Amino acid sequence: MRRHRRHQGNARSSQQSTQIPSLPDTSIAGVPTSKEMIAGATILAAVFYLASGVSQPLLMTAANLAGIADPRAQLYMLFYYAGPSMVGLGLRRRQDQHMVQGLDNQAKERYWPSYKAIVRACSVACLDILAQSINYAGNTLSGPTVFAIIYSSVTIWAALYSRILLGRELNVVQWVGMAIVFCGLSMTALHSINVGHSVFLGACLVLAGSSLHAMTYVISEKIMTVGDAADLISVRANCAVQGIVATIILALWQIAYTIPRYQELVAVPMAEAGSSYWDALLILGLIGAANLVHALSFFHTLAHFPGGAVSAGIMKGLQAVLVFFLTSLIFCGKSGGEEMCFTSLKFASLIVVVSGVLLYGLATEAKRRQVSISAIIGARGFKRIPNVDSGPECV
Repeated sequence: MRRHRRHQGNARSSQQSTQIPSLPDTSIAGVPTSKEMIAGATILAAVFYLASGVSQPLLMTAANLAGIADPRAQLYMLFYYAGPSMVGLGLRRRQDQHMVQGLDNQAKERYWPSYKAIVRACSVACLDILAQSINYAGNTLSGPTVFAIIYSSVTIWAALYSRILLGRELNVVQWVGMAIVFCGLSMTALHSINVGHSVFLGACLVLAGSSLHAMTYVISEKIMTVGDAADLISVRANCAVQGIVATIILALWQIAYTIPRYQELVAVPMAEAGSSYWDALLILGLIGAANLVHALSFFHTLAHFPGGAVSAGIMKGLQAVLVFFLTSLIFCGKSGGEEMCFTSLKFASLIVVVSGVLLYGLATEAKRRQVSISAIIGARGFKRIPNVDSGPECV
């Protein structure tokens, strides 16, 4: 009997020794492991995501100073959407409508969605064109500092719309965070009234645009997570479809409206600003490139960056702070008026808004962890609690 058991043990150990070994996490000294490479790429993607987000309002201000940011022409918005539309170049065509079923989320990101999903994404794209056109028209009037403060409230608007449209529950701390953000926005509006009518109008436009842009987040989440699996759209495809649709619509606008009024909307303002066509192409190209980098880095950050809603709140807050100080450094006293400069009231409103966003993010992350624990308990026979917090979104 002992000899038989010893024979079985030797056979089992021999069978295990013939199995293909898994790749080790560490190998040659000094050579980064796969985990270290992913971590390094994630940090780099987060840096690119932050840098491109900071550069966008600054580049829009540069376009305004160069005379190529007339809101009626929408020339800068054409380049703004042309960048992320290139995300669709790497997507593959489905052989049939159900071929993505059974694939993981990372594999699904490589394919175009169904025609039904594309139609849904097109409707979201039309709303996003309106939202971002209003946002950056407001940016040219109010200046990038006011824009950064108000635009950082997008996370809070998305939470509010998810409560209204998706029925998502919010706890007391999340509501307190939202209330703090709106107090900070009120401080910004008060400052804008004191500076001048155009700055106040620009602040109102950014507030409306941020709200509409947040609504596109919630609607995008719905078309990406609710419904038949074959008709859902991935984050990457959603961004590509929205970028392509917006580029086509804005290109048609250039043909129908801007080109017949080219002298009035583009040529004369450029001459008054002393800008050359090379200057204009450089600024517009940078706008498109910044938004493309913003979209591409978003995908990697979404998949690998830790912290969830807390990280998103920190990134939004840090972006607003950097825009605030860079605008004062680059533009204050050189162009525009007081809207380009550092003031104590604007800084106070920035601190209040960022604090509210971070408080909301902390409460959301704590709620997410509580739901994860409840899901584990539910798997053991107890009642499960529905999932909370927003899903992936296209920025």
